[in-house]
Amino acid sequence: MSLISEYRATEEAIKELQERLKSLSEDGKLQKELEFEGKLRELMGEYQKSLRDIIAVLDPDARPAKPARAAKAPAPTKRARRVKQYKNPHTGEVIETKGGNHKTLKEWKAKWGSDEVESWSTVLG
Repeated sequence: MSLISEYRATEEAIKELQERLKSLSEDGKLQKELEFEGKLRELMGEYQKSLRDIIAVLDPDARPAKPARAAKAPAPTKRARRVKQYKNPHTGEVIETKGGNHKTLKEWKAKWGSDEVESWSTVLG
């Protein structure tokens, strides 16, 4: 759609909406509803009541729009990491660790490769 045709379509839509607005503003039902809303808001202000208070008075069985948040169940605890033991067949050195952030283990992986070093591991617990 070209920019000019989009402009004209938007202009036409605005004209239609203005006509609809004019016909609504002349409608007697709308006038009564607006008058009611104004008086209700004035009364709510006078008694310092909110819309929720009014709904609770008029319809006590009504459900709130947002249910009260229940206390969250505690998150499941993380599974403890197992201790792995690595035995270097080249040096005979043994290390035990729960994670991969061990200085010597990193050095071994850099020197011999991650897959090779993982093949040296056994799970202890």
